[in-house]
Formats: sequence, structure tokens, C-alpha cells
Amino acid sequence: MFSTSHSRTRMLSVTLLATALLALTACSQEKAETRPIIRPVKVIEIAQANDARMLNYSGAVRARVEMNLGFRINGKISERLVDIGQRVKSGDLLARIDSADYALSLQSARASLDAAERQVETTELARNRAEQLFAKNVSSKAQLEEATLSYDQAVASRDSARSALDQAKNQVNYTDLTSDQSGIVTAVNADVGQVVGSGTPIVTVAVDGEKEVLIAIPEVDIAQFKPGKMVKASFWSDTTLTLQGKVREVAGSADPQSRTFAVRVSLPSDPKVLLGMTANIEASADNARQLISIPLTALTKKDEQPIVWTVDRTTETVHSRVVTVTDFTGDGVRVAEGLKPGDVVVSAGTQFMTEGLKVKLEGMAAKQSAAADAATLTR
Repeated sequence: MFSTSHSRTRMLSVTLLATALLALTACSQEKAETRPIIRPVKVIEIAQANDARMLNYSGAVRARVEMNLGFRINGKISERLVDIGQRVKSGDLLARIDSADYALSLQSARASLDAAERQVETTELARNRAEQLFAKNVSSKAQLEEATLSYDQAVASRDSARSALDQAKNQVNYTDLTSDQSGIVTAVNADVGQVVGSGTPIVTVAVDGEKEVLIAIPEVDIAQFKPGKMVKASFWSDTTLTLQGKVREVAGSADPQSRTFAVRVSLPSDPKVLLGMTANIEASADNARQLISIPLTALTKKDEQPIVWTVDRTTETVHSRVVTVTDFTGDGVRVAEGLKPGDVVVSAGTQFMTEGLKVKLEGMAAKQSAAADAATLTR
């Protein structure tokens, strides 16, 4: 009897102990489940945007005036006396075409002039004779008028022959192609033996004097370039050389193929600047709207919309925010809408973020520039 009662007491004690352990375990699990998860995150702070962005475009140094020289007559090139890179002076002979046919035309024009002069002399004698006979009432006035008309026609023919002779002389002179101004030969477009027409470019000469840089500007930035605008010019061959240039000319229409506008930038005289050098033109441009640059790792998607996760400093919780992306750069992505200076954005680990998640800031990173030129616009 005693033994049975003792066993029941022990079983009751074990049951109570097990129930107490289960209760404690459930309580511990409940506390663990209600304890908030705090995740450390890496963030950036959006800084104040600059008021201007920088535009960089590359171009080649060229002479302000380039002459495309060609013959004024047709013919076969018999000589070419210059090569690319050669310096020439005003009046120097550049090329020559075969002048045989033009020399024959000159001889013919001289013979025609001689014949016309003889005709003038003949008609002048006839006119003088008619005047004498008319004065003596031997011939009629009609005969005098006819003799005078013949003389006038002979004079006109002589003048025409004289002009033809001058033209033939000019054509002989045109067989020599000379430089109008001093400069450097930058292109040769024809060679000995080639038959060319009048006006065909044979030699290109870059005239000594002012140099300029020719750049191509897309239509989105052409409004930032006006004649007289001051820009900075640097050169790939000499990083220490920087010149202050000025926009001289802006094309009135875009190139039909590239859809860009030609802009010419005048450079001050400097012996270090040579034709053909590659130059970089840097100009400032006002922002129509401020663009904010953020790392690519800060961008994610939610419901097919680009978002970033921002941190509420007061509650230390994260919240999604829809942003408008303009373009991608080598440093990240530029955002037009959705962020403002002072916002704290999660820059890494966005795949672990949920709405209202408690986070721990692992020290504020350097402020991310909100300027539109965070990545320099280079074409």
C-alpha cells in the first residue's frame, strides 16, 4: 500500500516538473520570437548638389583658315612639287598641268589678233578714201556710211581678238597652281598623271595664324555653347598645357548623319600647340535639374519599379522609396527624382531589406555627391 502511494507521488512530481519545463521553454521561445532583428547596414548620405555640371568634348586642333586649292582649268597633272607637312610661302608653285594645248590656243589667239588689226587698217583706209570722195561729191553718202560701218566692225573684231588673247594668256598662267598664302600642306588629293577638272581640290594648305579646335556637340548640350563663351582647353600630348579658349562659331544645323552640331573654339597663340593635336574642351553648364549620383549597389526593384532603401535616423528603420533613374555611369547611377540632400541610403545588402526593418548604422560613410557632374559627362 505504501509502495503504491509512493509511486503515485513520484509520478505526480515528474509530471509537474515536465509541465514547468515546457512552460519555461515556451516562454523563452516567445521572448526570442518577439525580440526584434537588428541588421547592421552600410549607408551613404546624399550631399547638396552643385549648381553646375562640366561638359567635356574632344576634338582636333586645326587652322582657322584652310584653303582647298585647285586648278582653274581642266588638264593632266604633269608635276606635283609639294608633299604633306611641307611649309609653303605665298606664291610658291604647288603643281602644274600640261600646257601644250593652252600654248596652241595662245598662238591662235595672237594670229587672230594680228588678222583683226590688219582688217582694221584696211577698213580705215577705205573709210578715209570714202570721206575724201564724199567731200568732192564723187561718192554718195551711203558709200561713206558703209565704209564707216565696215571700219567699226573691224575695230570691234580687233577688240574681241585682243580679249581672246588675254584669256589665252591667263589660261596658260593657270596651268601653274600656286599658294595664295603661307602655311602648311595638310592634304594632297591628286598626283602626276591624273586628269582633273577645274575647281577639283588638289592641295589643302592650312594658313598660318589663329588655330582652333573643332568639336561635335549633341543636341542635348548645344544650348550650353554660345559664341563668346569661355572654355578651357587641355591637350593629351602635354598635360601641363592648359589654354583659355573662346567659342567662335556654332553651326546653325546638325550634321544629317551624326546629328551633332559643329562648334569651333578659338585658341590663343602658343608654339606648343600643333595642327592635328587632340584637345579636350571643358565647359560649364547650368543644370536644368539636379541629378543625384548613387552607387549601383544601392538600386533595386520592387513591383518592377526602381527603388532605394532609406534609413529613418530617428527610428533607425528602413523604408523603400521609388526613384526615377536617368542613366548609368562608370561610378553608379544618376537619379533625377526621389532623393534629396540629407537622405541616408542603404548602399549594400539591399536584398536583405524589408519595410520597417530595424538596422544599425555602421558609421556614416562619406557623403555621396548629388551633383550632376559626379561622373563627368564625356563624349
